[in-house]
Amino acid sequence: MSRDRAECIDPALERFPSVLHAFEAAVREQPDAPALVCGAQRLSFAELGQAVTGLAAALRSFGVAGRRVAVALPNSSEAVVAVLAVWAARAQVAPINPFFTAPELRVVLAEAEPCLVICGPDALGKLRPLCAALGIEQLWHFDASAGREGAAAGALALDTWLQPGAAALSTGPLPEAGEPALLIFTGGTTGEPKAVEHSHAALMVCVLLHCSVWPVLSGRERFLSVAPIFHIWGLAYATLVPLYARGALVIVPRYQPEEILSALERERVTVFGGGPAPIYMGLSQSPAFSSTNFASLKYCLSGGSPCPEELHRAWQSGTGCALLEGWGMSEAAPLCLNRPTGTRKLLSVGPAVPDTEVQIVDLETGRNVLGTGEAGEVRVRGPQLMLGYRGRPEATREVMRDGWLYTGDIGYLDEDAYLFLVDRKKDMIIVGGYNVYPRQVDEVLFGHPAIVEAATVGRPDARLGEALVAFVVLRRGQQLSEADFFEYCRANLVKYRRPVAVTFVEALPRTNARKIDKRALRVLAAGSVDGTGGPPQGG
Repeated sequence: MSRDRAECIDPALERFPSVLHAFEAAVREQPDAPALVCGAQRLSFAELGQAVTGLAAALRSFGVAGRRVAVALPNSSEAVVAVLAVWAARAQVAPINPFFTAPELRVVLAEAEPCLVICGPDALGKLRPLCAALGIEQLWHFDASAGREGAAAGALALDTWLQPGAAALSTGPLPEAGEPALLIFTGGTTGEPKAVEHSHAALMVCVLLHCSVWPVLSGRERFLSVAPIFHIWGLAYATLVPLYARGALVIVPRYQPEEILSALERERVTVFGGGPAPIYMGLSQSPAFSSTNFASLKYCLSGGSPCPEELHRAWQSGTGCALLEGWGMSEAAPLCLNRPTGTRKLLSVGPAVPDTEVQIVDLETGRNVLGTGEAGEVRVRGPQLMLGYRGRPEATREVMRDGWLYTGDIGYLDEDAYLFLVDRKKDMIIVGGYNVYPRQVDEVLFGHPAIVEAATVGRPDARLGEALVAFVVLRRGQQLSEADFFEYCRANLVKYRRPVAVTFVEALPRTNARKIDKRALRVLAAGSVDGTGGPPQGG
């Protein structure tokens, strides 16, 4: 079944060749409006423009145009300034995770081949020897004590560009729509991370698609960002949409549930781009959740990992605001989004966004389009697709065929063309010849009143080929014996979908994008034995 979208991007939305063009217009037309809030720091659009101008001038002097600049910064005002300044200098930005270990940083830097890296003080010690070893020409870092000449010595400070009399926004020649804008890395949890390239045009389309489905009022919204800026969601929605919409972006540098809840109330946040389900789970379990005033909230947006039904209900009950799930990936975003009005279908990521086609095809050939309700690989086509994987033509050809992006996700379309994701193609487990999608098992486990979170993976099995192993986090104060767990599975799951082993854990391992680290769980599962999973503990 194909979802051929007659729906188009909202024609009322203002078009720009790039997000930088949109930012320049915002600075020109509403310079005094709030743009960034990070801790005690508050920047207007004019001040943000001054900082971008200052860093962009230094980058242009070094000669980054047409090259790549890596930005290894945590969520911060500096991270936003750095991304915009790289674009203003006509270079391609490569956001990378500053919390990576040195070996992990080496992998992504070797893949990106930047001419310059911008980091914060915490990552400087790891990056200095790496840049020298890889032949990277310059390493600049933000240092609050840097003076006016700090950039020349490699030390940067926002205050340098925010002094009275500092230059107003002056970006020079703006980038063209077709120029490479972004080099962002796939999660890499199942292998080497790949560098995904996007043009300015694709990023602009990404912003317009989001704003078509989740309408925002220009100059009126207050956004709160939690997702890391080096992740596609944290950059594309939580950072670029607020800039385009001329809203105030509230940044909470670290995920601390009480601080986030406080900021939602204190800053009168209207749009919370929370991201993966664990973010919302942590907030809903915080002691401060029940006393937080959520009256300003209009949208609570989720993506990156599935939200169980119980979380949907708990969040709606506690905040009065529905969780709107969406689906995208580093290679293309967004692809499907749940609308704030109209039909809501729990556990669906919604229908396709405008100008986007979604099809379900067979797993063997990828050519046969399947019918309503039939599960297969999801492929998509639209203007938001990547240019390709940098330096990996074979990998690009593998996933981009005849204009379609083969996502590696398994799902099905219902009669209304709402997409339901079952699992990742590579996560599918074959138990005695039966295809098992771990998410289907996890949804059943979520239904147990003592279980707050669960993840199922496969391990080799001499008789069945593969067997299921469950990792379970219990609700605080709850107890669940292994015997009762397996009895619950017998009552609710067909035999080939039942876990043969369970491990009770305090928390599930996560990637830096807050997704469950399935690779780490598979390693643990390989060492487990049937029916022995350690003492149950409260989550």
